[in-house]
Amino acid sequence: MTYKQGDILLIPIPFTNLQSSKIRPVIVISNNDYNNKTEDMLVSAITSNLADKEYTVSINNDDLEEGVLAKPGVVRADKLYSLNQNIVKKKIARSNGIILKNIKIQIEKLCSSV
Repeated sequence: MTYKQGDILLIPIPFTNLQSSKIRPVIVISNNDYNNKTEDMLVSAITSNLADKEYTVSINNDDLEEGVLAKPGVVRADKLYSLNQNIVKKKIARSNGIILKNIKIQIEKLCSSV
């Protein structure tokens, strides 16, 4: 299955010992053309730890076009991963365009020189 930019997915994230993993949410950042042409996709981590950190975007159910989040969270624009689309356990939601725009702003801030 090919996932689209803005999809919120559940994926297994390995612990540091690489012996086991925990299912965590991510949001697809890579564009649909890239996702259709490759088996990979670029995602950003979502956490329910609402601590005030730089390069984050708050997300809750009001920010979704479809689906439901178990609890409000933040997208960590500083936690980007390239993942194979085959490891996805489940699609749980789809974000709106405003969230994606705000994530891209945070990624740009992270990558720009001071």
